[in-house]
Amino acid sequence: MANLLRRWLTPNKRAGRYAEERKAKVHTHGAKEGKELTDFEAGIRSGYLQCQSDHAGLYKYKKAMAEGKSKKEAKEISRAKKAK
Repeated sequence: MANLLRRWLTPNKRAGRYAEERKAKVHTHGAKEGKELTDFEAGIRSGYLQCQSDHAGLYKYKKAMAEGKSKKEAKEISRAKKAK
């Protein structure tokens, strides 16, 4: 079930671009395009992506709790990937 858990969610363009930059380890957009990411800049991108995932999970958790689910069920729902 570990591979069915949501790790990061990229709900918008900024998050998608940040994910691209982290994988390439260079700036892919803007004035610094082509320059290597510093550790700080890579950390900022990681934090932003994790924040997006956390907000999506918290929304799903609160929605499940409002529907009357148990804490355990709500936690499972909040961490599950959305079926495509």
